[in-house]
Amino acid sequence: MTLNIIIPPRAAFDFGHILGYLERSGNECLYRIENHTITKLIPLLNDRVLIQAASQPDGSLVIQCPALKEPPDAAYSNAIAAYVRNWFDMDRDLRPFLAMAAQDAVLAGAARRFAGLRIVGIDDLFEALCWGIMGQQINLAFAYTLKRRFVERYGAYAEWNGERYWAFPAPRDIASIGHAELRDMQFTGRKAEYVIGVAQLMAEGGLSRERLLALEDWAAIEQALIRIRGIGPWTANYVLMRCLRMPAAFPIDDVGLHNALKHALGRDAKPTVAEIKSLSEPWGDWKAYATFYLWRLLY
Repeated sequence: MTLNIIIPPRAAFDFGHILGYLERSGNECLYRIENHTITKLIPLLNDRVLIQAASQPDGSLVIQCPALKEPPDAAYSNAIAAYVRNWFDMDRDLRPFLAMAAQDAVLAGAARRFAGLRIVGIDDLFEALCWGIMGQQINLAFAYTLKRRFVERYGAYAEWNGERYWAFPAPRDIASIGHAELRDMQFTGRKAEYVIGVAQLMAEGGLSRERLLALEDWAAIEQALIRIRGIGPWTANYVLMRCLRMPAAFPIDDVGLHNALKHALGRDAKPTVAEIKSLSEPWGDWKAYATFYLWRLLY
């Protein structure tokens, strides 16, 4: 069923840069990008729906639901639009960040090249935590391999035009599996424990996005995340950036950030953590966006 859901143009928003970020791995299993259009199976009102998003010449986004047999009602359409706006952080006014970055010696190059890029969100807290755990101490390519194995073994999917579109597994589907199943997919023993432990915590109701967002500020949320076994400062700040949308989050120990700063500064050696703290002071509460833009220099 073809029905266009239109999201009007936003200032300082560039869908092309967002697609450029999302295309960084050919092994992604949770969406497909073809002809400047992204197709993804999303959770919606206790259901799942396949959506396609593309940009129009005026900068608006047009969303379609190609697999639906009947037109979605207003509530369904509004929920789809809200999901996409959150996914691409469209409701944030990015102009103050870009103005600051243009005057910052470290950020100016990235801000000029990628102006309009938004932090692409991970709506599902369990997915964000698992992705952070999977990525610990391995290269990005192998992290994508682990995710694909995990999703295609435990996730749900919808079929359309002869292709399967996957959804990330729910905590309840992982909470009762054995560690050996994940080790068979080349998870380390520790990562298997961490992923299953997070799944159990969420399935039992002890952890949720809503409970975290009810805390007073991002620092309190960071501490709550760090108390979870397997979640250190890097993973906590990654989740704060990508899932909980905290622009002041800062994964200061991130290797990719260090390499990006080395590149931006034109140096042979990475800056020290102490130097990064000094360099980042002017970024204020935009450290998450500064990090995201610097990461884009690497690929």
